Amino acid sequence: MTTAAVTTLPITSDLEIAGVRQAVREAAVAAGFSLVEQTKVVTAASELARNTLVHGGGGRLEITRLDRPHGQGIRLRFRDEGPGIADVETALSDGYTTGHGLGLGLGGARRLVQEFAIDTAPGRGTTVTVTAWPRGAWGG
Repeated sequence: MTTAAVTTLPITSDLEIAGVRQAVREAAVAAGFSLVEQTKVVTAASELARNTLVHGGGGRLEITRLDRPHGQGIRLRFRDEGPGIADVETALSDGYTTGHGLGLGLGGARRLVQEFAIDTAPGRGTTVTVTAWPRGAWGG
């Protein structure tokens, strides 16, 4: 698998979250995602960007195009320097909500992509990395 250039976007306001959604949609279109696949990855990105802003105090998104012999995908890495997540298992559980965002939570975002990883600890921020592939390109 090879990777292309990384695009970095700030996440410090609601307006920038709209920009994140647009940039992720454009990356998904360029990678050959269907409309349904685009909607899934944009929904996951919107939820994760909102979490970055609301819970992490803002941060950034890195978008990377991935190339495989069977097609292209995208990796989204959301980073913040916020308080971190004390209980990741609870935060990923169905029904867990803080009353903000789309109501999907981290668990919902995880279900919308093929690969999901979270790196966090209290006091050191959070990095959530998701990877999405169009049908036929990820092997699943």
